[in-house]
Amino acid sequence: MLFITVLLLLAFGVLLKGFATVDNFLTLLRSISILGILALGMALIVISRGIDLSEVAIMAGAWAVGLIQMQQGMPVFWAALLALSIALAIGAVNGFMVAFVEAPALFVTLAAGFVIYGLAFWFAPAWVVYAPKDAPWLMFLGAARVLGVPLPIFVFAAMALIMHLFLSRTSIGRFIYAQGDNPESARYAGIALRPLIILEHVIVAFCAWIAGLVWIGTTGSIQMAVTQGTMIFDVILVVVLGGVSLVGGRGGVFSVIVGCALIGTLLNAFTIMDVNSEVQNIIKGVVLLAAIILDNWLHPRDEETARQGD
Repeated sequence: MLFITVLLLLAFGVLLKGFATVDNFLTLLRSISILGILALGMALIVISRGIDLSEVAIMAGAWAVGLIQMQQGMPVFWAALLALSIALAIGAVNGFMVAFVEAPALFVTLAAGFVIYGLAFWFAPAWVVYAPKDAPWLMFLGAARVLGVPLPIFVFAAMALIMHLFLSRTSIGRFIYAQGDNPESARYAGIALRPLIILEHVIVAFCAWIAGLVWIGTTGSIQMAVTQGTMIFDVILVVVLGGVSLVGGRGGVFSVIVGCALIGTLLNAFTIMDVNSEVQNIIKGVVLLAAIILDNWLHPRDEETARQGD
């Protein structure tokens, strides 16, 4: 995928006017920063052989409540802390349902996404909830620049570094890989899978909160419509394209970076070529299906790795 991304960058740089410019590359990187932060959380949960379809809803719902509280007079710090608390609580509930109730993560998080959207929209009945104009630090991560480079790029880089160190340099990170490779063996080895599953969903929720903070700084608002769109599938597309196997136990942060680079390159080129959103969705759907088929071919489930205790 990295090789394909480099080829696309070279091809679009030669064929598309305005693609191979510093400003366009900064725009490209900034556009994938939020997607990349969300993909880091999704990659962690997929490595553990799970999934979380509520991540985008957590981002939008938690921050919609927080912004409404700011508009009603709550101090910005406490409203942001409230949004964080809501996000982490949802992640913990998702993890509890998967770990202790033993409901499939796919259906738990799919249902959670609908519940979050309904409750958030009931509490904040607006498609767009705007941030207060008197809170400059709230906009800092999304709007500021460092040496001319948009700060969201640095936020994504910092989150990627932290996630890499967490997965590769900590015992919990190795436990997550062991869980994804073979949950039953991990349990026999003494790994406490139930608390680990809850922690994984809480980390996903935290990534969603950070992505929402960057989103607000970039746009000055949070859009509830994203919970009903294709953004969650874009996140999954990035993860799978980068090489994080749906079988579990394989992939890492570099996989997310490669997936983001490929999708960002395609979307940027589509924008320059003025390709309409319907055609873009068709292309993304075909690419995702092809990636899943390729993943199943490269990483077939054998009798041991397929045993998940379902």
